[in-house]
Amino acid sequence: MSSQFGLQPAIVVLKEGTDTTQGTGQLLTNIKSCVTLGDIVKSTLGPRGMDKMIVKGGNATVSNDGATILELLDVVHPAARCLVDISKSQDSEIGDGTTSVCVIAASLLKQAAPLVEEGVHPRLIVRAYKKALNICVDRIRQVEMKEYPDSHAHMKKLASTAMNSKLIAPCKEQFSEMVVNAVEALDKNENCLDMSMLGVKKVLGGALQDSFLVQGVAFKKTFTYAGYEQQKKLLNDPKILLLNFELEWSAEKDKAEIHLSDPEKFKSIVEAEYAIIYGKLDKIKASGATLVFSNKSIGDLATQYFADAGIFSAGRVADDDMKRIQMATNARIITAVSDIGAEVLGSCRLFEEKQVGAERFNFLTGFDKVNVATVILRGGAEQFIAESERSLHDAIMVVRRAFKNPSVIAGAGSIEMQLSQLLSRFAKTIPGKEQVLIEAFATALEVIPKALADNAGFDSTDILNQMRAKHAKAIRSDEVCWFGVDINNDCTTIDAFANNIWEPSNIRVNALRSATEAACIVLLVDQTFNLPSDSQNVNEQKSERDKMKKKLDAAGLKPSVGSDGKPGPALARQMGAAAKRLK
Repeated sequence: MSSQFGLQPAIVVLKEGTDTTQGTGQLLTNIKSCVTLGDIVKSTLGPRGMDKMIVKGGNATVSNDGATILELLDVVHPAARCLVDISKSQDSEIGDGTTSVCVIAASLLKQAAPLVEEGVHPRLIVRAYKKALNICVDRIRQVEMKEYPDSHAHMKKLASTAMNSKLIAPCKEQFSEMVVNAVEALDKNENCLDMSMLGVKKVLGGALQDSFLVQGVAFKKTFTYAGYEQQKKLLNDPKILLLNFELEWSAEKDKAEIHLSDPEKFKSIVEAEYAIIYGKLDKIKASGATLVFSNKSIGDLATQYFADAGIFSAGRVADDDMKRIQMATNARIITAVSDIGAEVLGSCRLFEEKQVGAERFNFLTGFDKVNVATVILRGGAEQFIAESERSLHDAIMVVRRAFKNPSVIAGAGSIEMQLSQLLSRFAKTIPGKEQVLIEAFATALEVIPKALADNAGFDSTDILNQMRAKHAKAIRSDEVCWFGVDINNDCTTIDAFANNIWEPSNIRVNALRSATEAACIVLLVDQTFNLPSDSQNVNEQKSERDKMKKKLDAAGLKPSVGSDGKPGPALARQMGAAAKRLK
């Protein structure tokens, strides 16, 4: 008896051109792509990590920030994109640990590769990895420090640790104080800590040490018209008005035309336009405002009017700066002159315009309740300032996260080695394959202290052996050990906690969870479908048409073309006849 499907025609399920790969080979290829990406960023890890230069479109970016590097690399491999995504997630959620999460994920996959080659089912590896992750998270929650005597000093230590591997590390004492003061200034109602209320302004020129913190709002002087020179640049206790409409002559958006039979009427039209804008200016002056900001243009007529009235004005102020001014001064942004009144005005104790380097800046300071801050960042080169800003962002995010969840652990690779030794001891109590799989997770965690030692130019084998011995002894004695890599002295370890190398525990927890999740996603992919792009389909269709045209030319036929330039209805008949003739 013949098979039920033996005489059936082949069934096409996938689009033509779809490339399919499956089996152990494609899984190992996915793992290798992730390991390669992890090796790229591994050398940037830690205080002695190197930088990467990425040149794109003629613009060069120098950075050691993992999320920045991975984003600029334009990774195209679908499996490796998982590592890019978790690094971005770590950056947006925590701010620090963007390199660590990628390196740990790559290490987990590297340890899984030989197991996959030996025939261990990926589902067993994933199950063991998740069990090991839960043990690690429980251990971190058990050993983290939740109480500390001095909150400000505690936050400075966290900020300083976050800057150790950054470009601004030589000035970490200055910047850690600035970062903590800036975050402390933010509104903590309902644990908000809105980061949009903290501005960072870059000013080219000067040294990094010339950077400073403004307990208020600061922004670069906007474009101004004639009359600005006569305006006051220093105001005590100003009344602040925020506008969301233009104060200048504006052309009609629609192509409006006015036909005049009497030339004398032209004067009345011009006078009407003057009356409209002067009416707005008179209402602003009558409100008692002495400081006017608008996110739209303030023209030359209004600028001169305000100068004569003793009012300072600035137009085209950026929306984020307007929002900070609004929050700091309690002013309301109005959209029409009819809304102007004393109740919409804000206030501060001092407004002044000062020179910062080669730029002019407007400063608003002295508020009843400070809930905004601005960091003025100085530097001698654009790339230097850009990398300093990224470094500052990481430290700010760490301190912000610590205010929400103040629990801390020690860094320097100590927590990873502690977890590794804990898992190794636990693995010995488990029979069967799971013992090997848990041990693989434990080995993968050692990649962090190993990378720290390698990047410092030390003998990582010797340092890891010292750390293993100390942490294994502590685990056997049911004690907590915080010995990590001493990047200042070769072949030695250091008590990271005693030496104030602290970081929020959420950084490690989030990094471990994200790295494990990414590794599990890659391990559970058993088949990859690479679909053809739309442009590829168009090119294939064009190629088929070109081939048919050549056949028609060879047969001495020309396709009929309609009046619209498209093939006529006789084309199909000609193609059929050509096909028969070619046969």
